[in-house]
Amino acid sequence: MAETTTKRAEEFDFHPGSIVQEWMWDDDVDDDIRQQIEDLTGEELVDEDYDAQVDGVIIWWRDGDEEDDLADTIVDASTSLEDDTPVWVLTPKPGRDGAPGPSTVSNAAKTAGMNSAVPLTVSRDWNATRLRAFGKGR
Repeated sequence: MAETTTKRAEEFDFHPGSIVQEWMWDDDVDDDIRQQIEDLTGEELVDEDYDAQVDGVIIWWRDGDEEDDLADTIVDASTSLEDDTPVWVLTPKPGRDGAPGPSTVSNAAKTAGMNSAVPLTVSRDWNATRLRAFGKGR
């Protein structure tokens, strides 16, 4: 599992020295993903209260959280980002507790002025969807 997770951490497009901000952490998140991102970047994840520019964002999202709140969280997380900064929404995989509906992330992203990509499997229980500002690359 560690090798797959390491490869997935690299797919997040984070690099050594990257400061990655984590939003909506709770005790159900996949600590292996968090650890692999920290191992890859060599930096600890920073929380929602971090108020300087960051090099990437991960948002943990579960069903039961409001779609409008996800859009607001995406907007809030985007305030200290460059246009090409990786922004990821991690959600429980379909069939798992907390799995959102199929359009939840894409609808929230559109409301926040972003496009969403096809989700990647990043662990046994979590998918990750990359977001980009409208008009940016794939």
